[in-house]
Amino acid sequence: MNIKEKYMKKAIEQAKKAYDKLEVPVGAVIVKDGKIIARAFNQKETKYDTTKHAEILAIQKASKKLKSWRLLDCEMYVTLEPCPMCAGAIIQSRIKKVYYGVADEKTGAVGSKLNLFRDFTFNHKVEFENSILEKECKEILQNFFKELRTLKISHLTPPTSNL
Repeated sequence: MNIKEKYMKKAIEQAKKAYDKLEVPVGAVIVKDGKIIARAFNQKETKYDTTKHAEILAIQKASKKLKSWRLLDCEMYVTLEPCPMCAGAIIQSRIKKVYYGVADEKTGAVGSKLNLFRDFTFNHKVEFENSILEKECKEILQNFFKELRTLKISHLTPPTSNL
């Protein structure tokens, strides 16, 4: 197992925690100087907050640990391609490189729908690499949504209006 797979496995562990809480199973870890400094998983449903994506929570934890919003020389490993909000936060936090597992064909902002890291001129360039443990990352997401459909869990679907 190479170093990228090692850290992606740690992100997958976080995704499994999200899965167990009926959150979309996305996990993220941030690494600096060969050490994990932050771990997080999606908490949108639990916290009733659209911004509680794994990437945002990991950035917050890493910033607190480093006592800086600038996460210079940090790398993020995330199981699912970041959305526009998370890609923007990654750029703003000055993360050096992002490794992600599986593409997000619906809302991915690092190559699938658009690429905020490459197609636009920002003050900070983020390197990225995709398809790290892609099969495992994809499988956990597919199993989760298959289980949701089987259980017909309603709190993860938009409410209907009574008006």
